[in-house]
Amino acid sequence: MAHSENRADYKIGVVGVGRMGANIARHLNDEGFDVTVVYDAASERSQALATEIGATAAGELSKVTALADYIITVVTDDAAMRQIFSEDADDSLIQGASGKVFINCATLSPQVHVDIEQLAAKHGAESLEGCMASSITQAREGTLYLMCGGKKETFDKARAILDSMSVSLRYIGDAGQAAQVKALVNMVMNINTAGLAEGLGLGAALGLDLTMLQEVFSQTGANSRVLETDGEDMEVRDHECYFSSAHASKDSGIALDLANDAGISLPLAEATKAQYDRMIELGLGDLDKSGIAELTFPGRGTEN
Repeated sequence: MAHSENRADYKIGVVGVGRMGANIARHLNDEGFDVTVVYDAASERSQALATEIGATAAGELSKVTALADYIITVVTDDAAMRQIFSEDADDSLIQGASGKVFINCATLSPQVHVDIEQLAAKHGAESLEGCMASSITQAREGTLYLMCGGKKETFDKARAILDSMSVSLRYIGDAGQAAQVKALVNMVMNINTAGLAEGLGLGAALGLDLTMLQEVFSQTGANSRVLETDGEDMEVRDHECYFSSAHASKDSGIALDLANDAGISLPLAEATKAQYDRMIELGLGDLDKSGIAELTFPGRGTEN
């Protein structure tokens, strides 16, 4: 495997340095990798991070490709992903990309990962999807749950970087398959979150002790990972954002598109997405997914 001996030999670029991308860059820098260049459409973000970790803040995407061998992308959605890899744009990651490896970590529609892999290959580069089923803290600590899709030899080539980023690394299969699994993970998580918000909201309406109710939930069939992470937040209305309601809507939408293509009906996923869409309509899309409780607890209405 190339560059396996010395982490400093890996020249890494990070495109999209919001909370997840910036913390991945910080962690890899701490681990001794050469995070040589960062880029963000909001240039003040990349400038600040570059100053912090001693990297170059690129003003152009093509400069990231020129300065790095491995480019990690963490962008918002399908449209942003297609834009940064556009063959028609004046500035793109695909310019001068021969020999480069792209590790794409955003939650995207599976077909986008397939298309980017084909585009990269056309330009002599490689592409790997690295779908993250974790949040900001795990990005900073290098304890992501990371699911990868693409060619096995590309996965092996990037293995040292992927191992550093994650505590649990899983090779899923071909390009697009990791994104399918990630969409299902988030769809089920979102359904669980919506269900918990309804259970606790009804408990509150009945005047039950919510601490007691959560303990009972945790010891019975009502238990879930979401109860552990979001239950108390729903009760005390602490919706500091780790995974936004707007993202929850987007990811449930990706799963519903897959279901539509497969001819499968998913009424719970549809109802959950409708709840998160309602939050966006009410201007609450930036709240954490736990904010869905604002729709179910008595007396809350839409106030923050």
